[in-house]
Amino acid sequence: MSALGEVLVGLAIAVGLVGIVVQILPGNALTFTAILIWAWMTGGTAAWVCFAVAALAIGLAELGQWLLAGRHMRRAEVPWGVLAVGGLAGVVGFFVVPVVGLFLFFTAAVMILEYLRRRDARAAWRATVAALQAMAITIGVQLLGGLVAAGAWVVGLLVT
Repeated sequence: MSALGEVLVGLAIAVGLVGIVVQILPGNALTFTAILIWAWMTGGTAAWVCFAVAALAIGLAELGQWLLAGRHMRRAEVPWGVLAVGGLAGVVGFFVVPVVGLFLFFTAAVMILEYLRRRDARAAWRATVAALQAMAITIGVQLLGGLVAAGAWVVGLLVT
């Protein structure tokens, strides 16, 4: 692969990592695709081994985020429907108030829905905090997987 191609792959990986934190871009999907294209264009055993490591890291991160965040939400007794509505509100909020609107609208939507469901402000706030913690778990696990994948790509660059 040419130097320009490798720079573009690196930029795509960087955008993917930012997408994980911002939660508006499919960060790990972008990272996975960029590394796949690099391995395809570079060819050879080393490139494909690096891709396999990256794919495994991303796959484990995607699975881990669902298991860990899901367990956290079950313990807090917050239904997935509340999170889904909160997520949609967060996406709308991202465009209404760029970047911070995602977290503000997500938090407000979960708080309102949990208050309507539980009719207790303290319980609704505890559920909202649990939802925010689950979101942080999701971001952290995805970011760890994305960083391991990016590291595998860097090793691949050095080896090939």
